[in-house]
Amino acid sequence: MASSPRNNASLSVQKATQVEYSQGKKSQHTEEANFYMNCRAAYLTVLKSSLENIKSREQLSLVLQQAGRNPSQKTINKYWTSQTTALNFDDFCAILKQEKPVTKTELLEAFGKIDTDKTGYILHDELYKILTTRGDKMTWDEVNAITKQADFNCSGKLHYSKFCELYLTTREQSCRTARERLEVDSRLRQQQFGNQAETSSEGIPLPVPKPSPRISKKTDHKLPKADSRAPSRPSSAQSGRASTCPAVSVGSSSNRSTKLIEPDTMKEWQCAQSRGCFYLEEDGEIISHKYRVHFPQRSSVCVTIKPLNVPQVEGRSCRWLSVDTALFILKENETQENLQLVSFTEVQNKEMFGWKGELGSGNYWLLPFTTGCRLRKGRTQVTGEAKLVYRDEDGELTLTKDFRAALLDIFETIDLDGNGLLSLEEYNFFELRTSGEKCDEEAWAVCKENFEMKKNELTRQGFLDLNLMEAMDREGDPSDLWVTLLSLGYNKALEMTEACPFVIDIYAERCKPRIKAMYLEAGGSQLSRAVCRAVVNKGEPKVLDGSENTVVHTYKSGRRITSVIENKSENKVIIHVNNEQSKNCLNNRGLTVFAVEVAPKSMMVCQHVVPLNEQEEWIYNCVHSLGS
Repeated sequence: MASSPRNNASLSVQKATQVEYSQGKKSQHTEEANFYMNCRAAYLTVLKSSLENIKSREQLSLVLQQAGRNPSQKTINKYWTSQTTALNFDDFCAILKQEKPVTKTELLEAFGKIDTDKTGYILHDELYKILTTRGDKMTWDEVNAITKQADFNCSGKLHYSKFCELYLTTREQSCRTARERLEVDSRLRQQQFGNQAETSSEGIPLPVPKPSPRISKKTDHKLPKADSRAPSRPSSAQSGRASTCPAVSVGSSSNRSTKLIEPDTMKEWQCAQSRGCFYLEEDGEIISHKYRVHFPQRSSVCVTIKPLNVPQVEGRSCRWLSVDTALFILKENETQENLQLVSFTEVQNKEMFGWKGELGSGNYWLLPFTTGCRLRKGRTQVTGEAKLVYRDEDGELTLTKDFRAALLDIFETIDLDGNGLLSLEEYNFFELRTSGEKCDEEAWAVCKENFEMKKNELTRQGFLDLNLMEAMDREGDPSDLWVTLLSLGYNKALEMTEACPFVIDIYAERCKPRIKAMYLEAGGSQLSRAVCRAVVNKGEPKVLDGSENTVVHTYKSGRRITSVIENKSENKVIIHVNNEQSKNCLNNRGLTVFAVEVAPKSMMVCQHVVPLNEQEEWIYNCVHSLGS
């Protein structure tokens, strides 16, 4: 039977749509590939290898300049804080995604604000005054270097349109030179596998008899920051021989429940509790509270972690309740430099994960962890902006109902001990997250005079009034309030989409445990090392075909699967990872096919995987192959 014109038209539309989609995907892939090639070109202009880290503020500034950026001191301070010891290629790519190169339109608009008469020129004297007194202040010599350029200076005036053209041309030439150098240098071209995952994993040196020079020693009591993270990127390159990990088929997890806490046997145990939160950074990194726990004597212990269901949002959708959580328990030694992994929460009871065992007396660290599969940057744009304050009938500023509810949710999250009051210590975690500065005793005393407190701790009403005063100080301008909300994971619709509050419970049979939140920061090398070691200790190992020194360890824990690649050789290896045969799966990289580069004598997390739909069966079937 001949097809009807309607069917033919439908088929044509379908084919056209498929072609358009294919072209769009190809264009996106090309744009992405060019971006990472330019990243690598700039990086390798300053550093010798993609596995080498940026080790100073000066290096960071230099490598950003090579990528066509002109970073201010404020920008450098944003990414190189007092806690930063190194940045790797993953970090560099993430920074470039945030720091877009300035356009000619933006430059002209900036100059236009100075040239109010729209003459096209700016007097040198005015330029000197602005550049040496505002923002990142330049020296007289630096400004002189600009004004001496005859191409865009005449009669004591700067022709800023010509200046912009020269600036952009110079920037483009710098990027082009770096790219050409990469393309003609065979040694550099071999390093074109780079770091591209939204959430990257760390390359952790394998244990050796003597301390490894790659592990930096710290003398302070802060948990060490990450040294380096192994790179990853989507790959279309031909791969070598492939190894398929045994397919893991998992049924619906909605009814999965393992008895973790038996009320009859544990009702007499003593309990300590603390709340905390995972926060998603702009570059995709996840930071969280870290805890120190003390046990006065040896005891049977049960430790649990689960997302916090704050009372004010009951009845509303809580996106963070589906975020996976875990705790890694590490024993503190005398130096605190290399904490010893004791265990981790692997027994699941609905959304709760826990561990039961026996711990000796002394100090331990609890490092919260989430895979990043569900806590990640959203791709949907929020239209409109929730109203935070309004003026009542008397003309007085008042918090809106929705903003008030959000603030009460925030209060529950930052009230770490759950006593309904904010101590100075708890409030300072909030301040460090939202403003980067602590509130000292003197400022706290001022708060005590102006806002409701009990026992020198801020009440819920006091917290609401404090935020209302901030709005009043700005005459109702909500800009600063939005800075606070966005830093705490809220979007413009007042939904918490980029944070996950959690609660930790510690039960001990023979003593009263004490828990204290110590830091709010990224997991660092200690956490990555703990994750890798846990998977290697309990996972199923499989030697990669074609490389007897490369082992893929796969471990399933509750609703998540983690794979770790162990490279025992003296050379780096590139592993291609293909998840196309998996079903109903979501991984932390957001990519079905990608490649990872593993440093010599190290191990790294390849990927974390969770079910996309927890109510349905999910199948993990991953193929690893050695890169050529």
